[in-house]
Amino acid sequence: MEKGNIITSLRKERGWSQTDLATNSKVSREMIGKYERGEATSAAFDRKTVERLQDIEKLEAGEKEHMFALLDAFLAKSKLQAILK
Repeated sequence: MEKGNIITSLRKERGWSQTDLATNSKVSREMIGKYERGEATSAAFDRKTVERLQDIEKLEAGEKEHMFALLDAFLAKSKLQAILK
């Protein structure tokens, strides 16, 4: 069974509309539709990455801004190095 069909089946078992699922999962209704139609796939992250992302979400707004600024700097450097190779 494809992922989209599984999502649709489980959603319907609960009696939820796409809007209900979107609200409960904090994903837009449009994305729910795309997942169900197989037009979008979710990114796969390893456990450590997921834990880090969850920890980032717990940071205060100012700390999060600083962390993202640092991360953006490293990512920009990496992209630039890839272009220059």
